[in-house]
Amino acid sequence: MEFRVLGPVEARVSGRPVQLGGPKPRTLLAMLLLHAGRVVSLAQLVDAVWGQDPPERTRAAVHTYVSTLRKALSDGAELLTRDAGGYLLAADLDQVDVHVFTREVSAGRVALADGDLEEAAARFAAGLRVWRGPALGGARGEWAEQERGRLEELRLAALEDRVDTDLAMGRGEAVVPELVAAVAEHPLRERLRSQLMLALHQAGRQADALAVYQEGRRVLLDELGLEPGPALRSTHERVLREEPAKPARAEAAPPAPRPSQLPADIADFTGRAAELDQLSRALARPTGAVRVCAISGQAGSGKSTLAAHVAHAVREHFPDGQLYAALHGVHPHRADPAEVLAGFLRALGVPEQGIPADLAERAQLYRTLLADRRVLVVLDDAADERQVRPLLPGEPGCAVLVTSRERLGALSGAAQLDLRVLPDRDALALLDRLVGSDRVAAEPEAAREIVRLCGQLPLAVRIAGARLAARPHWRLARLAERLGVQRRVLGELTLGDLEVRGSLALSYAGLAERERAALRGLGLLDVSGFGGWLVAPLLDCDRDEAEEVVERLVDARLVDVSGEEGGVLRYQVHDLTRAFARERGEAEETPDGVRALCARAARAWLGLVEAAGATPEPDAEPVEVPHLDREVVAELLADPRAWFDAEQAELVGVVERLAELDEAGLATRLATALAASWFSTRNLFHQWWRTHSAALAAARRVGDRADQARLLAGLGWLRYEQDRFGEAESYYEQSLAACQQDGDERGEVTALLELSTVQREQGMLAAARASLDRALLRLRALDEPRLVVSAVHGLSRVLTEQGDLAGALRAGERALAAHRRSGDVRGEALSLRTIGIAHRAAGRLDEAARACERAVELLRGSGERLMTAYAAQSLAKVRIRQGLGDAVRSELLECLGTCNDMQDGFGQALMLRTLGELELSVGRAREALRYLERSLRWWDALRLPVWRARTLRDLAGVHEALGDPARADRAWTEAVEIFTRHSCREAGEPRPASVPVSEVPRAG
Repeated sequence: MEFRVLGPVEARVSGRPVQLGGPKPRTLLAMLLLHAGRVVSLAQLVDAVWGQDPPERTRAAVHTYVSTLRKALSDGAELLTRDAGGYLLAADLDQVDVHVFTREVSAGRVALADGDLEEAAARFAAGLRVWRGPALGGARGEWAEQERGRLEELRLAALEDRVDTDLAMGRGEAVVPELVAAVAEHPLRERLRSQLMLALHQAGRQADALAVYQEGRRVLLDELGLEPGPALRSTHERVLREEPAKPARAEAAPPAPRPSQLPADIADFTGRAAELDQLSRALARPTGAVRVCAISGQAGSGKSTLAAHVAHAVREHFPDGQLYAALHGVHPHRADPAEVLAGFLRALGVPEQGIPADLAERAQLYRTLLADRRVLVVLDDAADERQVRPLLPGEPGCAVLVTSRERLGALSGAAQLDLRVLPDRDALALLDRLVGSDRVAAEPEAAREIVRLCGQLPLAVRIAGARLAARPHWRLARLAERLGVQRRVLGELTLGDLEVRGSLALSYAGLAERERAALRGLGLLDVSGFGGWLVAPLLDCDRDEAEEVVERLVDARLVDVSGEEGGVLRYQVHDLTRAFARERGEAEETPDGVRALCARAARAWLGLVEAAGATPEPDAEPVEVPHLDREVVAELLADPRAWFDAEQAELVGVVERLAELDEAGLATRLATALAASWFSTRNLFHQWWRTHSAALAAARRVGDRADQARLLAGLGWLRYEQDRFGEAESYYEQSLAACQQDGDERGEVTALLELSTVQREQGMLAAARASLDRALLRLRALDEPRLVVSAVHGLSRVLTEQGDLAGALRAGERALAAHRRSGDVRGEALSLRTIGIAHRAAGRLDEAARACERAVELLRGSGERLMTAYAAQSLAKVRIRQGLGDAVRSELLECLGTCNDMQDGFGQALMLRTLGELELSVGRAREALRYLERSLRWWDALRLPVWRARTLRDLAGVHEALGDPARADRAWTEAVEIFTRHSCREAGEPRPASVPVSEVPRAG
């Protein structure tokens, strides 16, 4: 079976093409092939096949085409299956030409970076060979056109990389004909032109190379009004100086990174000689396939310790590096193979922007990078085979060592080792090494009894040995006697791994009450990693005592030192220890005690979050955080970002834990503080959703309407930041209702103001005006000047949209004056931008320019990138109307980049539309068309009809300029209908005259 999309869409069985039918089934098959091995939702398929005009019974229509494809394909029923709300085409990626292309080109780039030019050339050629013409031939529709453009861009980039390789090997003369054709087809593509110049130069045709440059300069000036870029100019200079004609990117690259990620070896490793020999031989022995060894066994049997020791023993056989990942198979939130692969790719030298988004593509690149290398991969604590398979290399030079509680029997070709408890001799030897001073030899019977009571599990023996080592004055018989008694008391612990729980209980019993309380607290909070400061609020003690307690827990091996993050020493609680600690906490603490303990820790976290997210003020008083002195706070927050990065997972977990305990008030305060600082500024939307959802559920259980209102408003803000305006509106309406039920007039006003913003963005101008009017009416009875200013500013924006420009200016000037009186620089800048927009709409361009210039100046001084981009866009609109569009093109492109960096979809759409307006204003209609069509796709994705209408209005001018009056009329008519429906000011504006086209059409 073979599938092709890089040319006409085809399926071949035994080399013969399969009858696929018309454009729609071909489009559906193309969508499935581009996502081979992954589920494609019904909505995605409908959008790809029908776009904006789906049939009434979409599900039935899709099913019909799927059935047709199944009948046409060999083994179609097994190959094309229904799964999880969509369809899955289970084709091997090697059967699909686009995935072969991606794999070969990725391998070519790796080889090029390593300086292996022959291999790079072969790989690039193999990837380009699968192309048979324009991609997705026979597929139709907007999706197919977009995807066709994307794939063509990938082909050109691969071609350019291959030409770089050819030039580096001195094959310039051979590639001249190909490059002449490519440059003729893509005359504005400067890299191709530069390569043609270098090829001609290598062929001894310097004059022709210089002529190619002059022709390129003329085309760029005629078409875009731009001079050649620095790379093309540099090539021109090199040809003039007759320098060697090799591309700069083909210079020798630094050697590939050799990662060394193994955890530290265990100094007192004891026993396991047979297992060590078996694993070492299996990993080091060359075979014709990847060597995989899987260690399985019960909790506490020493799987991770053995794996680390073996890995260090065989590392000399793997000189190209060692990779390590903890897969957290027993943790509720297991490690995602895609994220593990991202970490491995970074360690192997792949830059962040070079890491594919898709799991299958990450795995392909990972296997490509490990080809012809000898690398050891250690995967600790795997959940199952599915978690492991994407992480397996593909070349026989590599080896993999996996640990798991489950026996990974379905891992094909793996050498399996079931790890049992230690033999008596090895367990006694381990105890002897731990306690030292010949104490085992002095009391052999007591030592054997201790080992027996520990179940001969390495974890239990290690804990018992640590206790004895910490108490050199104890006789071994004393500990054996104590263990025997306590074993009977703890016989009730029968859930699962009895021996491990018994061992943990023994260690727990050997602690002082302060250490036990600390361990219980850590278990009740359910934290896995923590800074030592956390024990201070847990025990309500000072830092010195907290550190002593933690160190005693470390001595008892119940807590491990995990390293230093952000200048603060951090610790790790093993999964089993944490589960045991929580059980002990729930058994020994009262419900009120559990809530009080968690609340103390949460208040300290809350204080640190608020302090870390605050803007530093000169001469400000030191921050006060409950249960922590100022010195500790200053030390922890010396680098606020690093502190937050280290604590992020625990912060999310503690909100969820507080919610479990129905501590809704604290959960709400912490969740909203996180959203107002770190989550919103760093677009941590998943964490934002988790914390708010958990806190909201708790607030609903306890019936706290005030907290519900705050959290619903926070979820509205989240969805607004994600450009999911319909959901944002719903959450703000729920927040408003909760405030009304609670009698919270201030909260009601705040919800109305936020709701009005969302309504305005969606073109619901009458509703937005009504929300603002309601807010202003309630504000008459409240002493809330900041909310009044916010409402007046919002009113100015709505009036501008509705066409009441005089009223908009009055409201805008009122808001501006209030912001200036209060010293709110950001508010002043935003008001100036709003005033500038109103002036521009009224045709007062000089006044608009002055207002927008000042807004840009103020926002740029504050360092606020995104709002600076919005203000710069407003100024650019004025300049376009003043006939100065060329002067602002580069700044608009920079603004587009900012919005892209900040994941702001609305901003990207706005900048693209403005760039389209600019190009239309200077007569470059074809460039305008490209920008405006991209903007239109964004508005449709965001479901913002008024902005769609504004872009359609611009497109009408473009189509008119390009000589297509029928399309121009359709675009204009739809725009006017939308403006009229939403009562926008544009509904009454006349249709502008067309702009003449300045471009010279290309031949053909």
